[in-house]
Amino acid sequence: MTQLPMDQRIGHHLKRAEQELISAKHAVLRQFNLSVPQYTVLLVLSEEPGASGAILARRCLVTPQTMSSVLATLSRRELIERKPHPLHSHILETRLSPSGRELLAKADEVAIRVEMRLSEAFSREEEGEFVRFLSRCAEVSAESRTELADLGEE
Repeated sequence: MTQLPMDQRIGHHLKRAEQELISAKHAVLRQFNLSVPQYTVLLVLSEEPGASGAILARRCLVTPQTMSSVLATLSRRELIERKPHPLHSHILETRLSPSGRELLAKADEVAIRVEMRLSEAFSREEEGEFVRFLSRCAEVSAESRTELADLGEE
């Protein structure tokens, strides 16, 4: 028997909520033949045109290896364009292609519906508080990653 049951672990509840949200987005994005990571890349590129693969991996919360695969797929589908950076030729800048912008506009409509449905479960004040709680969870987890990892090495 473990010292802390699953239903008392905040991380378990966070992961469950995340998985349900990802599943809901996956279900609505399927009609556009997009995965959630692919959609997220298109969304980030709409806000940060010219981002490198490394920047996209950090913004989309995936590994560089996963990002490489996502970018290859989006490139094959001609949804993105990749060109060498004018000053750093080993860095590829990534931008939405016209067809990528068009597909993102359609896909974003249904993804926003998922987000709005989630927001509607809370009052405006609750939503703000919830976002603050999630931010606190992220900050404490980031601190724990370094502080507690150091304890494990002793």
